[in-house]
Formats: sequence, structure tokens, C-alpha cells
Amino acid sequence: MHSAVLLIEFGSIILGLGLLGRFAARFQLSPIPLYLLAGLAFGEGGLLPLGASEEFVATGAEIGVILLLLMLGLEYTASDLVSNLKTHYPSGLVDCALNALPGAAVALLLGWGPVAAVVLAGVTWISSSGVIAKVLGDLGRVGNRETPVILSVLVLEDLAMAVYLPIVTALVAGAGLLAGSVTLAIALGAAGLVLFLAVRYGRVISRFVSSDDPEKLLLVVLGLTILVAGVAQQLQVSAAVGAFLVGIALSGEVAEGAHTLLSPLRDLFAAVFFVFFGLHTDPSSIPPVLLPALGLAVVTALTKIATGYWAARRAGISVKGRWRAGGALVARGEFSIVIAGLAVAAGIEPSLGPLATAYVLILVVLGPLTARYTEPVATWWGRRRERGRPEPKPKPEPTPRATEADAPVAD
Repeated sequence: MHSAVLLIEFGSIILGLGLLGRFAARFQLSPIPLYLLAGLAFGEGGLLPLGASEEFVATGAEIGVILLLLMLGLEYTASDLVSNLKTHYPSGLVDCALNALPGAAVALLLGWGPVAAVVLAGVTWISSSGVIAKVLGDLGRVGNRETPVILSVLVLEDLAMAVYLPIVTALVAGAGLLAGSVTLAIALGAAGLVLFLAVRYGRVISRFVSSDDPEKLLLVVLGLTILVAGVAQQLQVSAAVGAFLVGIALSGEVAEGAHTLLSPLRDLFAAVFFVFFGLHTDPSSIPPVLLPALGLAVVTALTKIATGYWAARRAGISVKGRWRAGGALVARGEFSIVIAGLAVAAGIEPSLGPLATAYVLILVVLGPLTARYTEPVATWWGRRRERGRPEPKPKPEPTPRATEADAPVAD
């Protein structure tokens, strides 16, 4: 009987997610806010709380995080990451300073403590690569001059996750200074080693994993990823970082083939992850934090626009392209929820989950709008200011100086 209820509940979840995804696609929206709302509806304090399938959904959510980071790693080669780090690191530093500090400041002002401040800093810092890539494609801007600048900022954020996630994992686990330092050293060492091996021996690693049979390739890549993620989690480094490093180590045809095979699985389990996060957020806990979430969303939308504008100006992009770059970076999504989920699972601060949920809901809806309208609004405002300026008064003609020839002749 328990098995039948589990199948009914989980089947209903998957069917509901599919219908929500179709609804979002029809209106060219990101499905993330709908998945979060579905979790809120069926979680604690929701309309119809689930019971039998919650443990199964939790396992699916964990696989969803692993697949999200694996697919992210498959997008880049090690040489791409090293090149971006050398060329665009100033933009990454500006991005971190402008967007992480507001989150940390709000957490401290609310009295949540330093650990919650580090977590909320990550929530407000990391943009949603998935939402931004889709918006750029929908707007036909993939070939624009500012698009490489946008992608470079996203790449640096993704690379920073390999350092940031182990820090957060150690903090929320309550590890002391020594244990946290050891965890970070292991994570940095592992990331550096994987980058080195991927640059030097990437073809050898990919040849070992490669297979002409899609079924064998899927099983080897998925099994290797989950195994490495489990080892990383056992070392308290973060399962997500382990999956990310596996993705970086694979390149060429293997990475392309694995990306094609794993994309449907990623979409399925990522959707389950968002539902799972919503399940553990009581809808009644959102209204008390709605005002801070809204204020934080407005501030960090502006700081993301400033980040993109600065990075594009540094790359020599025109003014219109700078505004487009800034507007495109506003959306937050999957990784903000991943970071908040670590703190929620550890019970760091009860209000952190609801605030992160409200914050992401606001910006995942606002992000596509800022991508579309920031540049036209900025252009309109610039023209309006130009029209409002008083025209400079014409300078009076200088009076010609009298010369001896012009002097009156004496009688």
C-alpha cells in the first residue's frame, strides 16, 4: 500500500511539473518560479502536503544538484576556464563585491549571524546561467558583441563556486577553523589537480570514458559523477563541486555526447530539486520576509546592471551594449536555491529559506524583463535628460577694439 501511494504521489508530481513546464514555455517564461510555487503548495503548510514520497523526492533533489553542476562543468574546457580567469578576473572581483556584500549586510542587519551572512551573500551573488542563456537565445542576442562579456562573468561565477561551496559546506556543518581550513585546502587542491590533468591529459581521460554506445556512455559518465560526488561529500568538500570537476575533466565528443544524453535527466531532477526546496518552505513564513526580499531584489538588480555595464565598458563595448549586458545578468535561479538549500538542510536560520525563495521568485521573473528593457529605458532616459538641459546662451560678439585709423580727426 505504501508503495502504491508513493507511485501515485511521485507520478502526480512529475505530471504536474510537465504541465507547468509547458505552461511556462507557452508564455516564454522560466519554469523555475512555477516549480517553487508547486513545492510551496504541496509542502509544510501548503494546500495538500505530501507524505509517502518525500524521502524519494529528497534523493531525487540531491541527484538534481549533482546533475546541474555536472552539466555546468561540461559546458567548459579547462583551458577556457584558465583563459577566462586570466583575462576577466577584474570583472569577477567587481561582480563579487557589488552583489555579495548586499546579501551579507542584510543577513547581519536581520541578526542572523556570520554563517547566514556568508550563505545569503552567495544567494545574491550568483546569476542564473540557465535563465540567462535562454533569454539571450529568445532575444536573438547570442551573436551580439556584449554576449562574450556576459558569458565571461557567468564563467567566473561558476568557477568561484568550486571555492565557495566547500566554504559554505564547512560553515553550515559547524566545522571549526582547523577543519574548515583543511576542507578548503582539499577542495582547492582537488580543483587545481583536475584543471591540471584536464589541460594536460584531457584527451586521455575522455578516451577512457568514451563509448560509441550511448547507453554505455550514459552509465559510465553518470556512475562516475555520482561516485565522485559521494566521495567529495564524504570529505565534506561538497558533492556539487565533485560533479563540477568531473564535467570539466571531460572534453571533446565525450562532453558533447554526455551533454545530449544527460540534458533530459538534468531537467527532470532539477525540477524535482526546486519542488523539494519549496516543500520545506512554509508559505506562511514568506510574508514576514517579503519586504526584505523585495528590497534586496531591487538593490542587487541594480548592482548586477552596474556589474555588466562596467565589464562591457572594460571590453570596449558601446553604451547600448553595456546596458544590455547589465540587464541580462539580473536573473537569479538554480544556484541561489542550491546555496540556500545547504543552509536550510543544516537548520542555520529558519527565515533564510523563505527569504531566498521570495528573492529568487522576484528576480527570476524580473530578469527577462530587465534583459529586454534596460537598454531602451536607459536610452530614453538619456535623451530625456538631454532635452531637459537648457541650451547654452550664445556668447556675445566681442566689441572690436578701436584703432588709430578709427579715431576722429581733430580739426
